[in-house]
Amino acid sequence: MADAYLDPTTGGYLLEGGALIPDPARGLANAVFLRLMTPLGSYWADAALGSRLHELAREKDVERVAVLAKAYCEQALQPLLDDARALAIAVSTERQHDGWLRLAVQVTDAGGREHLFNHHVRVS
Repeated sequence: MADAYLDPTTGGYLLEGGALIPDPARGLANAVFLRLMTPLGSYWADAALGSRLHELAREKDVERVAVLAKAYCEQALQPLLDDARALAIAVSTERQHDGWLRLAVQVTDAGGREHLFNHHVRVS
């Protein structure tokens, strides 16, 4: 059974006709979502799971913060490379000037398939 898909906009499982929708990226979508949304060190079963992106919520929307967000994202996703669930991860940022910073995360899975995930980070 494939992992049930977590909707990155709501954080809840997606349903279709009362049934759980499987993760279209075979677990990578959920892994990326959980690693970016969980504050680093806050998950009881794995203190290394998570990111520092939550620290940026009180930062100004400036280029330096976009650089930090990219670095925090890459650090959070490094374990996917270390355990060979992903072959490559590329992160780009887009300042939206509306209080949000968009991270475009391109992950190449172990089978060579590319997946694009968008993650939004709140900035002041």
